[in-house]
Amino acid sequence: MPKITYKDYTGTARTIDAEVGSTVMEAAIRNNIPGIEAECGGACACATCHVYVDEAWRAKTGEPSPMEEDMLDFGYDVRPNSRLSCQIKVTEALDGLVVMTPEKQA
Repeated sequence: MPKITYKDYTGTARTIDAEVGSTVMEAAIRNNIPGIEAECGGACACATCHVYVDEAWRAKTGEPSPMEEDMLDFGYDVRPNSRLSCQIKVTEALDGLVVMTPEKQA
């Protein structure tokens, strides 16, 4: 199983095993990662699973779709490396992925 590290805004890190085929958001919810609210359940209809993808992983996670970009407009402190974690599929290639959660969700 790929390992994903979630860092909160204070720098506290939690590394979990994520199931291939799930999303970064689903893995966070299953493992009680703080800072991921996921109010819409992963439907790309809110911005409460907003994360910052570590720069070393941006190419592997890809760019946001136009629909995701629209939802990110509602996010808190959106940056160039912002993504909705519900839109990042877990693959073996993401083993070691590092994402950070913002101070608060929108």
